[in-house]
Amino acid sequence: MTPFLLVIIILALIFDYINGFHDAANSIATVVSTKVLTPFQAVLWAALFNFVAFFIFKDHGVANTIAKTVKSEYITLGVIFSGLIAAIIWNLFTWWMGIPSSSSHTLIGGFAGAAIAHSASFGSVNSGPVIQIVSFIFLAPLVGMIMAFIISLWFINSFRKGWGPKVFSIVIILLVAVFLASSLQTDPAKLKSHYDSYLLRVIFHSQNFKWILLSLIILIMAVFSLYLSNLNANRANAWFKRLQLVSSAIFSIGHGGNDAQKVMGIIMAALIASDPTRYHLDHMVWWVPLACYTAIALGTMSGGWKIVKTMGTRITKVTPFEGVAAETAGAITLFVTESLKIPVSTTHTITGSIMGVGATKRLSAVRWGVTVNLLWAWVLTIPISGLLAALVYYVFNLFH
Repeated sequence: MTPFLLVIIILALIFDYINGFHDAANSIATVVSTKVLTPFQAVLWAALFNFVAFFIFKDHGVANTIAKTVKSEYITLGVIFSGLIAAIIWNLFTWWMGIPSSSSHTLIGGFAGAAIAHSASFGSVNSGPVIQIVSFIFLAPLVGMIMAFIISLWFINSFRKGWGPKVFSIVIILLVAVFLASSLQTDPAKLKSHYDSYLLRVIFHSQNFKWILLSLIILIMAVFSLYLSNLNANRANAWFKRLQLVSSAIFSIGHGGNDAQKVMGIIMAALIASDPTRYHLDHMVWWVPLACYTAIALGTMSGGWKIVKTMGTRITKVTPFEGVAAETAGAITLFVTESLKIPVSTTHTITGSIMGVGATKRLSAVRWGVTVNLLWAWVLTIPISGLLAALVYYVFNLFH
């Protein structure tokens, strides 16, 4: 491993660390603003489940998509170095200003911008992955908003007497039960595992493991919704506070699984650029995921308090009930997009989810002025990061 390659890997892990404390607000904003956990407890909780994602997300599809953003013939160590420097600068700037911009899009913009500067052509960028990524700047928050709106209405209707809401919850329970039963019907002979238990072998080696986990959360929510009409406001609020620990944990797993993979893709691209005969995208080097999940978890433990204020209070006032709905909606969105190998912004996703729960009260409950300002930051992130990376690349070439 050359010294320059080592520097790039260290920079990538530094970016991953910054990604963690920049995006800590995504995982903890609602749980802190509802006072379910103190800020210190919340970052420890989120960091733990960021790292738990290491044991759950094994296909690394998002990492492959990131690595393929730039055409392989234009990927050099200089391009990756310049992209990382630009991404770190923009992430630190937006963190300092308290702007919840996307670390994912910062990294993608930096990588693409440096490649364009290197080749002096937009043809160095693979248009397919880039169009997909850019489209989800708008689709991810929209999906999160719709999911949060539906979940919020589900819980609101469950407070009412009558069989209508209960029938809906029972249908959800039956559907989840059918899915879980089909997921666990796996031939144990095909499972290479040191576990003696058949159930553990199936769960930990199933391609559906992340879906099993998410389904269990939905099952818990559905069972709980059956009893909501029998609870008074205080008891219901107490239960939602407990459930928010579960929903914030599952969202943190989705955040770790989605965001850590982006840096994995960059590190693998650097390894391939340094020695294409030894490294390949189809075989992830074992230490890369471990290092990336560790870095993002440590970053999350450092917190991002300026962004917490924007996410937890300025968009709309969030109660424990709304926190559960927003985090569950965000987690579902992240799990689905990860399975589709689409790198999305957890910032965009949870922001859309928070707006969705706010909109169930009334549209005026959402501070749309704040949202419009956030949207501008989201749209500008990729081009600004790209321009920064191009500038860094030109300066790099002067001394290289």
